[in-house]
Amino acid sequence: MSYGDPNNPYPYGQPPQPSQPPPPPQQPPTAPGYTYGYGYPQQQPYSGYGYGYGYPGGATMPAQSMPGLLMTARVFLFIISATQILAGVAWLYVGAFVSDVTDDATSVVPMKSVGDAGHALAGLLIFFGLVSLAFAALSITLGVKFGRGGQGIRVTTVVYGALGTLVGFVFLIVALDNGPAAAVLYTLLWVGFGAVITAAPMVASGTAWFARPRY
Repeated sequence: MSYGDPNNPYPYGQPPQPSQPPPPPQQPPTAPGYTYGYGYPQQQPYSGYGYGYGYPGGATMPAQSMPGLLMTARVFLFIISATQILAGVAWLYVGAFVSDVTDDATSVVPMKSVGDAGHALAGLLIFFGLVSLAFAALSITLGVKFGRGGQGIRVTTVVYGALGTLVGFVFLIVALDNGPAAAVLYTLLWVGFGAVITAAPMVASGTAWFARPRY
């Protein structure tokens, strides 16, 4: 009877085969921006300030910047408001001065017609001053609202700029006929500023800016 090779470490047959590890569980395919846990899809954490919603991985949309022509129109509105404030204060001062002079004159020469004319002129000057200050407040409001305003600010700016351009063009014609060079230069600047303020919200970039989504 043969007991096999004494040098064989496995005299009773083939050596045992190592057991194979079980295959890893198959994961369902995932879409970008989603992970799966416990059998339910879960979206990645949201990031951003409103612009990132709906973008894979919570990516954020680049911040939009105001178009250059609108920024120029905004600066022009602030410059115009400064001149309107100065003009309004000057009108009010002159109106108050005329009123005081009228009172002094009627106290010396009691003539009702002179007093009525002087007070009417003073009232008209004060009215011009108040109107100028009101337009200054409108110019400042429009310039400030360019950052967050919508279609209402856009339409108001277009109408405001168009009316200002029309008035400036009328004054320009008068200044060209018999006015000094300083008056012509001032009215030219007036018309130029009004044209830019009118055109800035109407071009494609300005329209897109006021129609952009806000969050």
